[in-house]
Amino acid sequence: MQRVRQALLSVSDKTGVVDLARALSSLGIRLLSTGGTAWLLAEAGLPVIEVSSHTGFPEMLDGRVKTLHPTIHGGLLARRDIPEHMQALEQHGIQTIDLLVVNLYPFEATVARPDCSLEEAIENIDIGGPAMVRSAAKNWRDVGVLTDAAQYESVVEELKAQGGLSDRTRFALSVAAFNRISNYDAAISDYLSRIQPDGSLSTFSAQSNGRFVKLQDLRYGENPHQNAAFYRELNPAPGSLVSARQLQGKELSYNNIADADAAWECVKAFDGPACVIIKHANPCGVAIGASALDCYSKAFQTDPTSAFGGIIAFNCLLDEAAAQAVAKQFVEVLIAPAFSEAALDLFKAKANVRLLQIALPPGGPTDWDCGRNAMDIKRVGSGLLIQTADNHVLHEQDLRVVTRVKPDAAQIHDLMFAWTVAKYVKSNAIVYCAGGMTVGIGAGQMSRIDSARIASIKAENAGLSLKGSVVASDAFFPFRDGLDVVAEGGAVAVIQPGGSMRDEEVIAAADERGIAMVFTGVRHFRH
Repeated sequence: MQRVRQALLSVSDKTGVVDLARALSSLGIRLLSTGGTAWLLAEAGLPVIEVSSHTGFPEMLDGRVKTLHPTIHGGLLARRDIPEHMQALEQHGIQTIDLLVVNLYPFEATVARPDCSLEEAIENIDIGGPAMVRSAAKNWRDVGVLTDAAQYESVVEELKAQGGLSDRTRFALSVAAFNRISNYDAAISDYLSRIQPDGSLSTFSAQSNGRFVKLQDLRYGENPHQNAAFYRELNPAPGSLVSARQLQGKELSYNNIADADAAWECVKAFDGPACVIIKHANPCGVAIGASALDCYSKAFQTDPTSAFGGIIAFNCLLDEAAAQAVAKQFVEVLIAPAFSEAALDLFKAKANVRLLQIALPPGGPTDWDCGRNAMDIKRVGSGLLIQTADNHVLHEQDLRVVTRVKPDAAQIHDLMFAWTVAKYVKSNAIVYCAGGMTVGIGAGQMSRIDSARIASIKAENAGLSLKGSVVASDAFFPFRDGLDVVAEGGAVAVIQPGGSMRDEEVIAAADERGIAMVFTGVRHFRH
């Protein structure tokens, strides 16, 4: 157990530092501090020695140089178990520093402001803080290093109970410190490498520095012979899967998490009550309705066979009535922003069902500000593909009617619904909808006409009629044959991006068949 005799406190964020210093002082620990932190502690009546007095060298260059001194780094880096190190400290009158408390200039918060200038960003790059943190973290066997106010309470408790910090605690603090420095340096690199010659910021930085925190190890990956773990972004968007609270059930698997994300991203795209059933990353049933039960009943009808063992997500309270219906089927994961007590009680009898509670993001599905800077990342051999998230929201006024027949209000409503669903179906995607529910989904085929045929087959197998339905295609029809298939299936209106060399041919086919067609001008490929 390493005794703590002297601590150095130098923090930008002063949260909790006075209480920490008071606790350390009460344990007989000598306090060193810098600038504003030293002033704050002195104002609180605590005995504190200013670093410039300790080093015998004044702060200079507007505070840029204050802790970059052998007296500080010698006290942090000297190994207590090496006699030559201790002799060098004695020779030069340097005291050991056993505990370092540092948080860094708020670079990330500064550059997150839209009005941040390059000059402000540069001034908020901490130099002395990271240098001290690295010194202390490297010498973890002798020095404890705190880089987050959340660590204060547990460290004080251990000091009070044991008079020092255990090797295990100091090593954990060291790892956390190096992680903090890594994230800080990555944030600086990300920001500075986005700056263009004219001073503007590029969407993509010249170097991508991924920053993710492990949430848990998984039993295995996509297949049992693969290893896997689940990570979250350092600063995740509100209302995302990583914020889920598991209320019951077995440990989530790799495939559970991937499918749960697909279900949640789709269901939160709707304004009113909605239900999405996912199987192998594709929606196999989606519906909107008056209640959770209404939504689920309609979504389940689309493809009862595929729904077996699926992931089910609601964007509204899961009440007892809906829970009773869902409980009749085999479900792997059930997601909702809230569960009634009766629903929770009902699923206690199905202990293996994983219940995830996720708060909806603020602002609703048409307010994408919280995700506007989100990036989609796909791994390829020895590289990454990075793109901005597909956050495009279609409005009715964006639709362009290109046929002689115009869709009526009810058809427009279903077309908008179908378009939203198609965005979450793997390409090539064809989605038939009617009355606020999917009635046939064709996904992931190499040709669009095959997706259209499969969607019709799925509807027939489920006993659903496509007569009077509407169809969404995530990308344009390259030939009229796909349009002919959906028309023969019974569709009366189609929504698609347009933009094909053969648009006129496809429009003519729609006119020939007497169906309405609207162009969105936007496609939603999902690979």
